[in-house]
Amino acid sequence: MQKNERRKNNALGPPDSVDCTIELTGSKSESNRALILNALSGGTVEVHNLSSAHDTVLMQRSLELAAESASSLSREQTPVLIDIGPAGTAMRFLSAYFAVSGTSAILTGTERMKQRPIGILVTALRELGARIDYTEKEGYPPLRFHTGFLQLSSVIRIKGDVSSQYLTALLLVAANMPHGLELQIEGELTSRPYVEMTLALLAECGIAHQWVGSTISIEPQEYSKAVINVEPDWSAASYWYSIAALSEKAEITLPWLKQNSLQGDSRISGIMKAFGVETSFYEGGIRITKAGQGSREGFFDLKDCPDLAQTVIVCSAALGHEATFTGLETLKIKETDRITALQNELSKIGVRLIEENELYRLDCSGLHFPPRVNIATYEDHRMAMAFAPLALKVPQVVIEEPMVVAKSYPSFWDDLKKAGFGIGL
Repeated sequence: MQKNERRKNNALGPPDSVDCTIELTGSKSESNRALILNALSGGTVEVHNLSSAHDTVLMQRSLELAAESASSLSREQTPVLIDIGPAGTAMRFLSAYFAVSGTSAILTGTERMKQRPIGILVTALRELGARIDYTEKEGYPPLRFHTGFLQLSSVIRIKGDVSSQYLTALLLVAANMPHGLELQIEGELTSRPYVEMTLALLAECGIAHQWVGSTISIEPQEYSKAVINVEPDWSAASYWYSIAALSEKAEITLPWLKQNSLQGDSRISGIMKAFGVETSFYEGGIRITKAGQGSREGFFDLKDCPDLAQTVIVCSAALGHEATFTGLETLKIKETDRITALQNELSKIGVRLIEENELYRLDCSGLHFPPRVNIATYEDHRMAMAFAPLALKVPQVVIEEPMVVAKSYPSFWDDLKKAGFGIGL
């Protein structure tokens, strides 16, 4: 391996068994919502245990930069340039925040971010009264926001099956609009737990809502003084469940995770029972153990937790479980086309992910474990972390561009070392 390749690749070797305690960073999903609420409340809402994820760091810096720019000039001015890199959540949430707060800004990101559609959210914000221009391609970032938000409507209809982040972005700013918001959700709601998380955090800040049928209503309201204590990240926990499932023996303690969590990805504790992994909840967190082999087949609807999809699919494939999955529609517009990425990388261990309308089926008839496998990450943090546990089955797993994990779980490789994995950079 040449010197420049060492900087790009991460080679993993398996431990004999896994017995460790891992302290996970705060939830990125909770942190990003809490930061917007802190800004909208003028600091009345405090936030503790923020995530160390790169996306959250970018969100915090962007809000600080926008606040500094707004305080320096009161009139329409040269817009502040905000580059949120690959942070899709920040792009959606900041769009609503800049629009309703009347911030003069240009919001941009990576080349991949410029390929991720945002037209549904921009159209809704324009209908509400925001002044937003596309600076390059219609329907895609970068976006130019102008000062002066004059609310034109309080009723918005928006599709529920594209991205829950569009809905959350609107709900977060609803109480700050002069006439509030009546959000009418069209069709099936994707990732409902993320919307419920948003409303629960708003409630912690004194913001009431009504949810009747497919309509969520929020009146203009003042924030109550509140402290949001961010729970550790259940999405990050999912990789440890996969490690437990692929191990011969495992006992992993993850402090401070809650049984009654706001995070939809806490469903991983139930999903992984099918893979022989049991979860014990105690006052200080959870303990996960390998208790058996689980079933070899299964049906998993991941509509409410699509961020678990790569973890569960790769784990199923490595165990030879010919499972079927649904609810994966949003995966094609994430950091990469995650369906295509999974198909490409699973083929390296002889597994096919077959798409049949809205069902996805694993064919493990050709499953094999070569002495070494190189995994491409496609600039996607979840590809790196979902495939890393393969090191428990493949003698050497090489993860290309391993530092993409900084997007959501910066200490991932260090934590794997604590668990006994041999890692060479």
